[in-house]
Amino acid sequence: MSNQAQMLLTRQPIFDAHQKVVAYELLCQTDSVQQLVSTEDDSLSSAAVLDAYTSISDQGEVKRVPAFIALSFALLQQTSLPGLPKKQVILEFNLRGIDPKEALKALVPLINEGYRIAVSGVDQPEAYASLLKLVYLIKVSVADKIPTEIQALRQEMTVWKRPLMATHISDYETLELCVEHKFSLFQGNFLSKPRALPGQKVKANQVVLIQLLQILGDPKATPEKIEKLILQDPVLTYKLLRIVNSAAYALVREVESVAQAVVLLGLEQVRKWATVISLDAHTGKPEELTRNLLTRAHMCELIAKQQKRQPVSAYFMVGMMSGIHLLLDIQQDELLVQLPLADDIKQAIADQSGPLGSILSQVMSYESGEWDKLPADFDGELYENAYREGLRLTRESMQALYESAAH
Repeated sequence: MSNQAQMLLTRQPIFDAHQKVVAYELLCQTDSVQQLVSTEDDSLSSAAVLDAYTSISDQGEVKRVPAFIALSFALLQQTSLPGLPKKQVILEFNLRGIDPKEALKALVPLINEGYRIAVSGVDQPEAYASLLKLVYLIKVSVADKIPTEIQALRQEMTVWKRPLMATHISDYETLELCVEHKFSLFQGNFLSKPRALPGQKVKANQVVLIQLLQILGDPKATPEKIEKLILQDPVLTYKLLRIVNSAAYALVREVESVAQAVVLLGLEQVRKWATVISLDAHTGKPEELTRNLLTRAHMCELIAKQQKRQPVSAYFMVGMMSGIHLLLDIQQDELLVQLPLADDIKQAIADQSGPLGSILSQVMSYESGEWDKLPADFDGELYENAYREGLRLTRESMQALYESAAH
C-alpha cells in the first residue's frame, strides 16, 4: 500500500451567514497531517490532494475553496511546510496550554512568509494580544453556551478586530444566534439535524417525491413502471433527458424518450439520476446537504462494488436515504414509518444493522473523521479512494444538474 493510500482524510464545511460553503476544514489522522504538509513529491503533492478535497460545483460553477488545516506546534518544529500552497490553505493552531511568547515566536515567521493563520482555544485573549492582532481569523467554540454567553464571547473578541468563526454549532437556533451576533463564519453539525418538530407529516408535494424514490429504490421495478412515473413529472423528464444528452455521456445519438434513456444507460443510471434530480428539487436547503448525501451514496456504492456486494444500487440508495429526512425536515424515525422502502434499507438506516448498515455506518464514521469508530481491519485505502471518487462524482452530478436547469 502506498503512503498516499494510507492518508485518511475527510472534509467538513465552513459556511458564511447564508449557509454557502466558503471553505472546508480538512480532518485527517495525525500522521496523515504530517504527510500532507511535508511531502515535496509531485505525485503526492498537497496541491493535488487539496484540489480533490476543495473543488466543488457551486450553483453551476466549479470552484475551489480554501482548506483549513489544523497543525500542532510540535509538528511545526519538525517541518518547514514545503508542500503547502499559501493561496489555498489557512493554517490553524490551538493555543490552549501554549505559552504566549512561544506561540508568537512560532507563528510570526509563518505570517511573514504569507501564510494565513487561524487560532482557536484562546481562553485568555489578553495574554495573546500581540498575536491576535496579526492572525487571519479567530475560532470561537460555542459548544454548550447559552445565548448570553455567546453574546459575551462575541463582545470580548471584538477588540481584536479580526473575523470570528463560531464553531461546534449543533443546531439551527444556535446558528441563527451566531449570525445575529455578526460572527463571520460558521462551523458545526447543525445540518445533520432536521429543523422540524416531532410529529411532522410529509407534505403533499413530498409524497410524490417519496413515491418516486420508493419505486426507484425497488430492484423489482420494471423500466416501464419507472418511465411511467418519471413521465408524470415534466421537469424530471426534461432534466433527465438533458443530462443524458450532456457531454458527460457523449452518446452517438440524441436520446428522445425516457424509455430510450433506460435502454441506452441502463436502469441503474436512470434510477440514480432521477433520485438526484428529485432530491435537488427541494430548494431552500443548503447545497452542501445534497452534496454530502450524494458523496455518501457514491461512497457506499463504490465500496460495495469493490467488495463485490449485491445489489450495489441498494448501497447507493441507503447512502442517499440516510439523510433524506434532513432535506424534508422530518425526524428520521417518523420518515421511516412513512417511507415504503425495502426492509433491509430501513433497518440499515434505523440502526445500521445488516450488510447495508455496516457499510453505511463505516462511511458515516469516515466522512465525519471519527477514525476511532472504524474497525481494526478497516481498509483505509479503499475508503479514502472511494471518498475522493465520491467527491468527484458528486461535483460532476451537481454540475450536470445545474446545466440541465440553466437551459
